[in-house]
Amino acid sequence: MPDQGKGTKDIQGRYQRSLPAGFEKTVSPWLALLAAGLFEIAWAFGLKYSDGLTRFWPTAATLIALLASFALMALALRSLPFGTAYAVWTGIGAAGSIIVGMVVFSEPTDPIRLLCLVLIVAGMVGLKLNSPI
Repeated sequence: MPDQGKGTKDIQGRYQRSLPAGFEKTVSPWLALLAAGLFEIAWAFGLKYSDGLTRFWPTAATLIALLASFALMALALRSLPFGTAYAVWTGIGAAGSIIVGMVVFSEPTDPIRLLCLVLIVAGMVGLKLNSPI
């Protein structure tokens, strides 16, 4: 009988909860990682507006984005190599936050900053292309 999300026992007899049958095949680990990175940008953005976690709604939105980012990262880590997934996740957050800072907060767009941004993106693309999955 296929697993219907109730869990299974591993080799050592420990009970492990699993996702509903077919769910992991529906969500690509790379798509989950991309979404996790986008939520990382969202929680960093929300953190800026929460005024030190003193404003309720920006703080609540920040916490929701943080939880979504971690949950999607955990899902991606079921299939992707740890080092690659973590580097891409933080790279998306870093590059996205830099872009948001430039666009929304009018932060500098000098050539050195842009070069560093390109290097971050190039590193993520290189890791993705070299990944076994």
